Amino acid sequence: MKRKIDLESDFEFFKGEIIGSVLVLNLKDNLMIRATNLEIKSTMLDYLDQLSRTDAIKVLLLVSSPEKAGREEYCQFYDMVIQSALDISAVHKLFHAVDDLILKIKDINQIVIHADAGNVLPLFLNISLACDYRIVADNTVFQNPCLEYGLVPKGGGAFFLSKILGASGALRLMLSEEDITAGEALKLNLVDEIATVSELRNAAFKVAEEFARKPSRSLRCCKRLLNFSFKELREYLEFETDELTKMIGPFGNGLSKNVC
Repeated sequence: MKRKIDLESDFEFFKGEIIGSVLVLNLKDNLMIRATNLEIKSTMLDYLDQLSRTDAIKVLLLVSSPEKAGREEYCQFYDMVIQSALDISAVHKLFHAVDDLILKIKDINQIVIHADAGNVLPLFLNISLACDYRIVADNTVFQNPCLEYGLVPKGGGAFFLSKILGASGALRLMLSEEDITAGEALKLNLVDEIATVSELRNAAFKVAEEFARKPSRSLRCCKRLLNFSFKELREYLEFETDELTKMIGPFGNGLSKNVC
């Protein structure tokens, strides 16, 4: 039996707020470390399960923390693995948590909008690409420190980006060490809209309200139809996790730090 969760609760990983037919989910910082906590992961998935069964909510608005460190957070996580301050199992937990979250975003009945600002890692760009609409602040910078550790981004990057940019475009982006600005991301169709930092939340909520004015059945049917082509996503994510696990090695001995 599914446990009952108050959708407006304040959890360690996020805080929920219901405004009309929109659920605003405010994500907190240090997401890479938090995602390795199995209890936090279970709470998040149970929460989204309950949301999906709540007919009164038509739209989920995910708002990322503006205080996240971006490149520094990524480097800190993998430096801790290299220095054995963080067990290699934490990496495996992170990978599986990301897979589960992406699949849940695709599976829930609600339209999912993602709002982000500041420094964004490929991991969180990929999670964003699983959402139905993306809006970022004009100070957003997409960073890719993965190559500094001989890795590639986790989270379905090759899967999503190849559909947006084609195989060659996805390859160039995944292997690029250059930062991508909000304006460049808009031109590449990685995001749908840009707002100022001060207006990001209002602009994102306005989009959410526009979706929420549509009939529930129409929203759900559109989402199911558009997601039909993503049936192979689960298989892809499992393959991606296997490949990254091989790269890292059973004890993290495949990790090496170049420059960070």
